[in-house]
Amino acid sequence: MLIHGLHFNNIKGDIFGGVVAAVIAVPLALAFGVASGAGAEAGLYGAIFVGFFAAIFGGTPAQASGPTGPMTVVFAGLLIEMGSHPELIFTTVILGGVGLVVLGVLGIGRYISLMPYPVISGFMSGIGAIIIILQIGPLFGHAAKPGGVIPNVVGIGEFVTEPLMHAVILAGIALIITYFTPKSIGRIVPPPLLALLVCTPAAMWFFPNAPVIGPVPSNFPPFLFPTIEIGFLPLMIKGACVLALLGAIDSLLTSLVCDNMTRTQHKSNRELIGQGIGNMVAGCFGGLPGAGATLRSVANIRSGGRTPISGALMGLVLLATLLWLGPLAEQIPLAVLAGILLKVGADIIDWRFLRHIWEAPRADVGIMLVVFVITVAVDLITAVGVGVVLASLLFVKEMADLQLANMKVITEVHEESPLTPDEAAVMERNIGKIVLIHVDGPMSFGSAKNMVRRLETVPALRSFTSCILDLSDVPVIDGTAALAIDDMLRIIRAHKQHLFFVGMQPHVTEALDGFGVLGHIRPGHRYAERLDALKHAAEAAGSTHPEDISSSEEGA
Repeated sequence: MLIHGLHFNNIKGDIFGGVVAAVIAVPLALAFGVASGAGAEAGLYGAIFVGFFAAIFGGTPAQASGPTGPMTVVFAGLLIEMGSHPELIFTTVILGGVGLVVLGVLGIGRYISLMPYPVISGFMSGIGAIIIILQIGPLFGHAAKPGGVIPNVVGIGEFVTEPLMHAVILAGIALIITYFTPKSIGRIVPPPLLALLVCTPAAMWFFPNAPVIGPVPSNFPPFLFPTIEIGFLPLMIKGACVLALLGAIDSLLTSLVCDNMTRTQHKSNRELIGQGIGNMVAGCFGGLPGAGATLRSVANIRSGGRTPISGALMGLVLLATLLWLGPLAEQIPLAVLAGILLKVGADIIDWRFLRHIWEAPRADVGIMLVVFVITVAVDLITAVGVGVVLASLLFVKEMADLQLANMKVITEVHEESPLTPDEAAVMERNIGKIVLIHVDGPMSFGSAKNMVRRLETVPALRSFTSCILDLSDVPVIDGTAALAIDDMLRIIRAHKQHLFFVGMQPHVTEALDGFGVLGHIRPGHRYAERLDALKHAAEAAGSTHPEDISSSEEGA
């Protein structure tokens, strides 16, 4: 099917859901546009084009897309760095859309969910904090300081000590409405829209000194031809990568929410392609970048939306709003939008993680805080990169410790030995002559060197006559671990001990053979069963007990 999930059996629910999603999207799109620095119209353009095309070409039928807090923060950063070249900024948005399409075509969508949760928590909370910080100035009637987070943090004292009271009062009313509107009313009129409907007339009649949005175009936006300048190309590529990565994460997390609500399964790679097309079109018409928006998607689903018709209709309703109601948007106070965005920023922060920060594993808390600080103080892509590397290193360390614990060097029989009674009997009769090395589970680079060191520390290793390496319970092995086994074998050969191998699975055999490790095994010293290897080892060690005589050799 050209449009995933399209059918006309739910047309009434889709129409109602699309209209409700549009009603919620209007104040948020205006607020994100103003917060980005590109103007309220840029927010509307982004909501129109991303919302429409992501619905048509995407892989989550009930998802409603458009500008989001995280994408707006990244765009605002690009505007700071390339503010005198708006055509380059919107070209970067287009490139970000291309990046999303590439991720979808390459099938990367299914891997986005593998992002460690502390990393997601850290950068989402960081983005929420950035939105809140950047709205403190407008909340008190001042324009946000240029230059990003740090100048606005420094300027908080100035904002607070020199407030414009008309703006402060309106912002307070907006915050009260967004936080305390009863759910029964909120189901009919979304709190952000209610804040606009109440505060805009109040500003016109009672608080005329509060700064307002100002002129908003009420016509279809002109086409912007993509432009590239070599001097800005590295910055553009970096920004496009951030937009693509963040758009993918933001959209697919929202897709999971939609799946849970509709009991369906989204197509992650197709969703990325749809979001990419939407962002490419938005960039061509001067719109903000966007992604799957949780608030709008939830409202759409709860109102009956189930197919791409609802998301596409949302975009068309927003277009009608732009063409017919643009002059009314000009009178919306900036402080009201700041109040709405403060609620948005607070909702983005991962309070669920923060509530358990004292009980959560210290490593996860450390990763989350590092990503949070870097997101706020540096940039998102650095934060995500550092977070993923830290999480990966900690995971490798934990797996290495587990793998090392699963390596048992057995020189005598005890309760924890993985030996059958017959195998234990052979070991008992040959204590001091046979050492059995048993590995249970995968072997990887993280534990390889420590396994070699552990073998070297076995007391009186030189005194043993025979050594058995049991890999029957190893399902997979990487190249580093294969070379570590080669090192272990060299140690055993240096001690002039008899060497026996037990039960290698096909993947393990292939890896060891590829690195020439199997060349160290003498013919007749490789066994499928551990008992046969023990008997041969005992015989090689000089045992004359009748039950220690091997009878089932397997030639290598």
